[in-house]
Amino acid sequence: MTLTSFAKDAVETDGDKYSVVLENERVRVLRYHDKPGDRTSQHAHPDYVLYAESAFKRRLTFPDGRKLEVDVKAGSVAWMKGHIHIGENIGDTNTDVIIVELKENRTSDKTEKNPE
Repeated sequence: MTLTSFAKDAVETDGDKYSVVLENERVRVLRYHDKPGDRTSQHAHPDYVLYAESAFKRRLTFPDGRKLEVDVKAGSVAWMKGHIHIGENIGDTNTDVIIVELKENRTSDKTEKNPE
């Protein structure tokens, strides 16, 4: 059980902002859209990759009270470890992102051979 398993899923808490684009046994792809002033409920994400379709500014609030403000440029790609947060659009533009959530931790239990 992971830390993120104690918080609710983003699609459940904020279905008006998150939509599932694709889902299979390995990944879940989400589209996220909000407007200036919008705020999410507290939710969790597993490890994920984020692609910013638009430029935006937001504040992330973590369960321990820490706050992080980010100013993201359109076209940016970021890797994020799983975490719990509340997101708030504190800019003057919409937020439009694609999030690819990983469903499993791929450890080296099996040796993968490199093609030669």
